[in-house]
Amino acid sequence: MRRLLRRRWLRAVVIGLTSVAVLLVWYVVAMALMSSREVALPALSGKYQVGRQSFEWVDTGRTDPLDPNGGPRKLSVWLWYPAPAAAEGARLPYTPGLWSKLAFGPPVRWFETDFGKIRVHAIDGAAVADGHFPVVVLEPGMGFAAPQYSALAESLASRGYVVAGLTPTYSANVTVLGGQVVGSTEQGNPPELGGHDGEPQRTGDQLASEWGADARFVAGQVISLGRTGQFGGKIQPTVAYVGHSFGGASSLEVCRTDVRCAGAVDLDGTQFGQVVQSGLAKPFMIIGSEDSCVTGTCGPKATDPGGERDAAASLLKASTGPRWLVTVSGAHHLNFTDYSLYFLGPPLRSLIGLGSIDGRRALAIQNDYVAAFLSHAVEKAPTTAIDALRTKYPEATLVAPH
Repeated sequence: MRRLLRRRWLRAVVIGLTSVAVLLVWYVVAMALMSSREVALPALSGKYQVGRQSFEWVDTGRTDPLDPNGGPRKLSVWLWYPAPAAAEGARLPYTPGLWSKLAFGPPVRWFETDFGKIRVHAIDGAAVADGHFPVVVLEPGMGFAAPQYSALAESLASRGYVVAGLTPTYSANVTVLGGQVVGSTEQGNPPELGGHDGEPQRTGDQLASEWGADARFVAGQVISLGRTGQFGGKIQPTVAYVGHSFGGASSLEVCRTDVRCAGAVDLDGTQFGQVVQSGLAKPFMIIGSEDSCVTGTCGPKATDPGGERDAAASLLKASTGPRWLVTVSGAHHLNFTDYSLYFLGPPLRSLIGLGSIDGRRALAIQNDYVAAFLSHAVEKAPTTAIDALRTKYPEATLVAPH
């Protein structure tokens, strides 16, 4: 009897283990198939095609405080720009060469869209369209790089902006300079950043200032391109700053100090820098996720980490410029990046900061609100386009100036 029970028990264990192994193999195969599918960036929303170039610029007038070896500040910059509507040509890769290191490493990369399968609209070698285009400096979140905001950059370029996506050296997890990958350092990407008192506050304020200096330098370089070569006479000396997360904080701060700034957008970024106390006299927009307090009002799932609400309240109270505050229901922090588009297998998707909202819908809301704001702030269009988005996107709560 005991022998019979033992056999039955062993058989049940074998069947159970076999079932688990089959399910595991099925899961891995399914993830591999899904991650190898092509993903196209959203259709262009403006009247122009888009071209893209990359540059490496050195700010010889500034010693890099984040460089462990000293030396001038070096930056990688991607430039998206309006191309003629009839432009044709090969599409550029999403992350060429060493930029492919932006993807997760194994084994996580098996559960993420292959970056080689992401299709962009940017045309290799495209001419610049006829016209005079303002500059948008696009700043990524902490640890991120310019290519990971390609959907937003292409959208704005197609609407008539020259978009300079900078990657903050030593703060981004991956920067490519001089044919080499440069990673982040503790000074450039400090682990304690996130508090709003004491040392974390001072660290955040100082780093926001350094990122702001990067953005000002890049804006100047792009405007200089407008006087020479392919871009001769086609770039206006008007600048707007747009950033995600810490890049959003930097965008507000640099707009405070740059007289060329027509306006700034903060995409779900806790505010740092002198702008928190001094406020901003220029137009600005803050777009927040449902789990943040960056608009001064906490979303339904917010925990108010690091005093987000206090920082936003101080900024809003001190500011004299018109402001628009948007909270997107269902969106979490990374829905403001291209991660909204990638395939991410379970449980990875829920672990990295993506909400329940459809990813393409989240980017459509972001892109349209940013474009409508820039149209007003930069080109002096009426605010009716911003107001109209209330009806188009009911999941986005808009608080406009009174």
